[in-house]
Amino acid sequence: MGNKVSDKNSQVTFLKQRLNMFIEVLDAIEPENTELEDIDRLIEMIDDLESKCREFNNRDQ
Repeated sequence: MGNKVSDKNSQVTFLKQRLNMFIEVLDAIEPENTELEDIDRLIEMIDDLESKCREFNNRDQ
């Protein structure tokens, strides 16, 4: 999926970009038309972000 993100600044930049993507998706959702699959995808995005945070944290130890 691309180059490995190894230095601290790159990790922070990566996480900011992923969080901004999540926020854009969240802003685009219309509550009246939201289906369970949409909510599942949001949860999956948060889980992926949390996993990356743990991965980056473990690299620094």
